[in-house]
Formats: sequence, structure tokens, C-alpha cells
Amino acid sequence: MIDQLIRSIQEKNNATVVGLDPRLNFVPSHIKEQAYAQYGKTLKGASEALLQFNKTIIDHVHDLVPAVKPQVAMYEQYGVEGLQAYMDTIQYAKEKGLVIIGDIKRSDIASTAMAYSDGHIGRVTVEDECFEVYKEDFITLNPYLGYDSIEPYIGNCNTYDKGLFILVKTSNPNSGEIQDLLVEGDTIYKKVGQLVNQWGTEAMGELGYSRIGAVVGATHPKQSKELRKVMPKTFFLVPGYGAQGATAEDLAGCFNKDGLGAIVNSSRGIIAAYTKEQYKKTFKAEEFGSAARKAVIAMRNDLNRVR
Repeated sequence: MIDQLIRSIQEKNNATVVGLDPRLNFVPSHIKEQAYAQYGKTLKGASEALLQFNKTIIDHVHDLVPAVKPQVAMYEQYGVEGLQAYMDTIQYAKEKGLVIIGDIKRSDIASTAMAYSDGHIGRVTVEDECFEVYKEDFITLNPYLGYDSIEPYIGNCNTYDKGLFILVKTSNPNSGEIQDLLVEGDTIYKKVGQLVNQWGTEAMGELGYSRIGAVVGATHPKQSKELRKVMPKTFFLVPGYGAQGATAEDLAGCFNKDGLGAIVNSSRGIIAAYTKEQYKKTFKAEEFGSAARKAVIAMRNDLNRVR
């Protein structure tokens, strides 16, 4: 799966992943009105609006980007109807040839971790029947509980050719309260990076990178350069570009000399592009998909300056 992601990045000359983190206030009124007319102003109506919004975004960008990253919380808040919209979004994106990074940030141990792993990247058995449930290609994990919270996923990665992105240095402003603490002369984020690098040797792809990747925020350029040295064969999922303030120059250190090694996320900067000043004069709300496409092209060109 990491090889598939790399090949798609190379074919499309684009290291952008579109974050499908829709909120109802991002969804144009005409889509919400159609969903509410069918299902009412209910959890089902809201979930249907998110799904139709996502489909339009995917239709307009699938030929440009290698992957999408739906954030499960944006769907989970609407209960079972929202989770169905999450699963339907994944299925639709896969039909368009996109790699799916399920942003689920799970962290648990033993049988609980195994249940998460089987449901999201493995298989679930019901008596003598076997089912693939959520169908993500990669998922994000929190390593705070240590290796026994990661190990249950590695087997499914290798068995079913899936991938992981483990939180190492996150893009949020207060990440340093824990991640920058010094332990035996090194920061916690560096120690976690060393562990991720070590764990990654258990799941190497054919193109020189591991199926076990790392989340490294673009808002910390100095630390990302340091972590690139610590994890030379680890693919980075990089949040923080655009809306969170990071520039292409800030994340240049996330890439290796081959121009690979990282895929950069943008969520509202793309899916809500039609609300931004640089696009709202050109695109009407009904043309939000075209605005998203324009934003993807601009991001691709910006990233390629530093790759």
C-alpha cells in the first residue's frame, strides 16, 4: 500500500492529500436543502448532506491527488447515520482510484486494539463468514500507550497490505506541552520518532519506505528536519499547511532528496475554498467543487517548488 501511494504521487506529480473533514457550515445550502427535503433536519439528513458534498469534491479532484483523508469524528458525531456516510465516502473515493487515509487516531491495547485493527484495516469474522468493514488503506494511531498499542495493527498491515501513520510531532499549538519534554536528554517526539523508525522495519515496502508512517506537523519546520534524519525510511503525513499557517517552505524538510517521503494534508483550505477571498469572487457556492479543484492545483504547484 505504501508503494501504491508513492506511485500515485509520482504519476500525478502531487504530494497533496485532501482532508475530507466536512462541517455542515461548509456545505452549500442547495445540498443541505436537498438532503433535508428527503430526510428532514435529522441526523440522516445531515449525514446525507456531508456525503453529497464529499462526492462532489471527489469528482473534481480525484484525477489530481493521490489520496483523501476523511476524519472520522466529523461523521461519528451524527451516530450510525454519520458512520454510514463515512463508509460511503470511502467506497466512493476508492471507486475513483484514490488511496484512503482514515484519520481515526485510535489508542488502546490488547483485545480492544485488535478489534479496532480488525474493523478498520483487517477483517471481522462472524461465525464462518469474513468481512472487510471500513476499508481504509491507512489509519492514524496515537502511540502514547506504547508498542502493545501498535503491535496489533502491524500484523494486519502485513497480511492485508495496509498502512499506519503514527502521531509523532503534531501541528497543534500546544503539542509541545508533552511532545517537547526532555527525557534522558532527548525530546519525547524524537524518542517516539526513533520507535516508529524501529517499528517500521517490520513492514517495509518495495520502494524503500515502510508501511508504518508518521504524522509530523508542518507548523514545526525545525523539528520536521530533525525527524527526517531520525526516520529516513518513514513516510510523513504532514498536517498544518495553509489554514493552520504553515507554508511550503516550512515543510520542505519533510521531503527526502528523491522528492518523496511526505504527503501534505489540506482540509478546509480545499473543501471550503469557495468561501475564501481568493476564490469567492470567481466561484459561486454551487461551484464549490471547481473552487476545490483550483485550490488543489495551487497547492500542488506550491509544494512542487520545494519538493
